Amino acid sequence: MGQSPALMHADLDNLETALGCTCQSRDMLTRALTHSSRVHENQPAEPSGLPADNEQMEFLGDAVLGFLVSEALVARFPSYHEGDLSKLKAHLVSAAHLYEVARKLELGQYLFLGRGEEMSGGRLKKALLADAMEALIAAMYLDSGLDSVRTFIETHVVGSFAAADGSADGAVADYKSALQEMAQALKLPPPRYFLVAEEGPEHSKTFTVEVRIGKDWTGQAQGLSKKAAGQKAAEGVLQQLTEWGQ
Repeated sequence: MGQSPALMHADLDNLETALGCTCQSRDMLTRALTHSSRVHENQPAEPSGLPADNEQMEFLGDAVLGFLVSEALVARFPSYHEGDLSKLKAHLVSAAHLYEVARKLELGQYLFLGRGEEMSGGRLKKALLADAMEALIAAMYLDSGLDSVRTFIETHVVGSFAAADGSADGAVADYKSALQEMAQALKLPPPRYFLVAEEGPEHSKTFTVEVRIGKDWTGQAQGLSKKAAGQKAAEGVLQQLTEWGQ
């Protein structure tokens, strides 16, 4: 059974409170939350001629997100080089990070899904939630302009990812995720990690990890743990890809 109009209205009120904005057009907000599975099952009439699902809005939201994240990073880190900014941006606009933003907003409970998607756990799917996040950004932009969505992105997407002293040390704590997202965006094979060497006594070992993306991209790094070495190796290849894509 679908939600009653009264309950749906209350739910969207709660979402707007979480977002920190009030949308003038509830139709726009509803469309941003409507997955294609819902449309395919129900096939509602659309007098406006606009698509009833949020797929087109994902496209626009991705562009708005990229611009406003870039703007925020330049303002926050005026001394950073382009490559450093690109690494931070790759993390902030990644599906993995958008999923975390959506999860904190409890966005899944507001989605309009088809019966099949509902039964398969669509409200918890990472890709679906990340896509809905982009569509929601587009809805805020179309409804209220850049200022409204800028505030949202600075608060919820960029947020406090940097240290309190304003440095970005540790800002991209998970270089592995950032590298995987960039590889996907560039249509490259997924990164593969190999333990190359272990050196030193048991209580103070040093690990060397290699990461490879296909045949063309590789990097090695050492660390006091396999995890730390893998992150450093991923950071190096991420830098290579960033410079290659410039």
